[in-house]
Amino acid sequence: MSASGGSAVEANTPALPENLCARCARHHETCCQKTDIYVTLQDVRRIEQHVGFSGFEEFRQPFDPVYTFQEDDPLWMEKVFQADGSRRVVRHKENGDCVFLGSAGCTLPTEVRPLICRLYPFDYNAEGLKPVPASGCPSHLLAPGQSVFEGVGVNPDDARRWHGMLYKELQQEP
Repeated sequence: MSASGGSAVEANTPALPENLCARCARHHETCCQKTDIYVTLQDVRRIEQHVGFSGFEEFRQPFDPVYTFQEDDPLWMEKVFQADGSRRVVRHKENGDCVFLGSAGCTLPTEVRPLICRLYPFDYNAEGLKPVPASGCPSHLLAPGQSVFEGVGVNPDDARRWHGMLYKELQQEP
């Protein structure tokens, strides 16, 4: 044991690099704050099964009008939006945070999170992932020389799999 109570191994073990999402949460600059987080019916079912409760989603109009114009993705427009322009999204706390945002980022395990959360910061449409990241990720919190994709730690193969799941689940929407 070291004088501080930890083992010598712990004292000499370098800390793992902090994920960009955790850094963003600590700085209160996340995509999980004041952002509409669309959830598929299957997202809702996965989350309900994990957390053991429902009511974390609601239908509402997008806060940001940019979400209402996805002209490069007609399937998204057809399946996500209701006739009144609303869509199913995760509720926010009074401060604007996603109900699943904790001090170190999302409290849901990766495979339970909404598919659009898993895909972020990849931008995409029905045809696939786009080569440049979506806007909005606070790049000033990245380590020097680190890309947004590296900072978030999303594997491109996982992103392609989640993209396929998302569009399969969109097809199942009423």
